Amino acid sequence: MRIGIRAHDMERAPLEELVKNIRNKGFDSAQLALQKAIHDFNALPEAMTPGMAFYIKEIFLRYHVDIAVLGCYLNITNPAEKERTQIMETYKTHIRFASLLGCGLVGTETGAMNREYTFEAANHSEKALEVLIENLKKIVDYAEKMGVIIGVEPVYKHIVSDIERANRVLNSVASPNLQIILDPVNLLNYDNYKEQDDIIKGAFQLFGKDIAAIHVKDFRVADKEIVEIPAGAGGFFHYETLLSLIKSRKPFIHVLLEGTSPSNAVTARKHLEDIYQNISSGE
Repeated sequence: MRIGIRAHDMERAPLEELVKNIRNKGFDSAQLALQKAIHDFNALPEAMTPGMAFYIKEIFLRYHVDIAVLGCYLNITNPAEKERTQIMETYKTHIRFASLLGCGLVGTETGAMNREYTFEAANHSEKALEVLIENLKKIVDYAEKMGVIIGVEPVYKHIVSDIERANRVLNSVASPNLQIILDPVNLLNYDNYKEQDDIIKGAFQLFGKDIAAIHVKDFRVADKEIVEIPAGAGGFFHYETLLSLIKSRKPFIHVLLEGTSPSNAVTARKHLEDIYQNISSGE
C-alpha cells in the first residue's frame, strides 16, 4: 500500500516546502485540496490553468510524491440552483485540472439536501439518492471525456450513508469512471460501530473492484457519538480487518491518513506500517 496524507494536515508552508515535508515524513502520496493546502499563490478555480497544473506536477515529481486524490468536496446536491450550477462548473474545472496534473482521481462526498451541507433526515431519503444520481451522471459524463475517475466517499450523515446506497449509486451511474473512496469510520454511528468488521468486509464484497482509494483514521465513542481521532491514538478501529483486505485485494492502493497533525503524522504512519507488516509476515 502507498501511504499518504492530506496535504492540508501538514505544516503550513510554501508548496515546494510542503511537498518536501510530506516526503521527509515518509509518505508516498498526498490528497491535495488546492485552496486548503496552497497559501503562497492563488489556487482558486480561475487560476487553475495548464501552466499551474504543470508547475504543481513538477514539484510533486521532484520529491516522488503521488497526487493520489484531487479534493473537490462540495455539495453536489445543493438545492439552490445558482449555487449548484457554480458547483458543477467547479467540478468540471477540477476534472480538467486533474487530467493535466497526472492525478487520475477527483474526490468528493455525496452532499446534503440543504445549502448548509449539514445532516437532516432528508439526506437518507429515496428522493435525495435520485437527485444525487442525476447530478453525478452529469459530472461522470464529463470525467469520462477527460479520462478522470470521480471518487465518491460515503459518509453516514450524507446522502450515500451506507455501503448498500453506495452500491446502488455505482450500479445506477454504471460507469468505470465512478469509483469509491472508502473511509470505514465515516460509515459508523453509535448503532453500528460494533459491526464494523461486517461493514468493511461488505464493502469489499459489494464493490471491491471499484474501491479506488482508502482513508484511514481511528475513533472513540463518547455520549453515544463517534469521535474521530488519528490513527494510532488508541481507539476502537479494527485495522487488521481493513489492512488484511488491502494486502490480499489491493496491495498498491493509496491509503491516506485523515485527521492527523504535523506532530502525530509519523506516529500514525508507523502504526499502519507495523500492523501491515505483521499481516504480511503472518504474525
